[in-house]
Amino acid sequence: MAHLIRSPAARLTSVVVFLSLLFVGSHGYRGRKVGGWTEVEDVKENQEVQNLGKFSVEEYNRNMRESHPSNGSGELVFSEVVEAQRQVVSGIKYDLKVLAATKNGETKMFDSVVVVKPWNHSKQLIDFSPRSETLHLGFGGGGGQVHGKN
Repeated sequence: MAHLIRSPAARLTSVVVFLSLLFVGSHGYRGRKVGGWTEVEDVKENQEVQNLGKFSVEEYNRNMRESHPSNGSGELVFSEVVEAQRQVVSGIKYDLKVLAATKNGETKMFDSVVVVKPWNHSKQLIDFSPRSETLHLGFGGGGGQVHGKN
């Protein structure tokens, strides 16, 4: 390749372009590695994330109605998403921590994974499962605390 690029300026330009492409390709969009998980900021104010949490609960309820038609009392009521991460894959994969209440008022934490493909206006619930933790919602000054798996 050195004999093809004879001038020092052309060589320097080629090296700079090559190193720039190497750097950009390895660091992805906005300095993040492509495929890595990033924390979603201000989850409680993020309407898109809250809507995805509500979608997760609605899809879970729909799937439960279809697979267990006689168990309508087992449906959940969406409360809020309390934590979220996103990963760019073939779409955007969201890992959500969702609070939902049962019909008898018991509040539980669920792990939800949703994949959104904005270019074809689709979203798919991949997983929705209860977390193994105890939720304490107290009225004695300390507020609610969640204990268990992080």
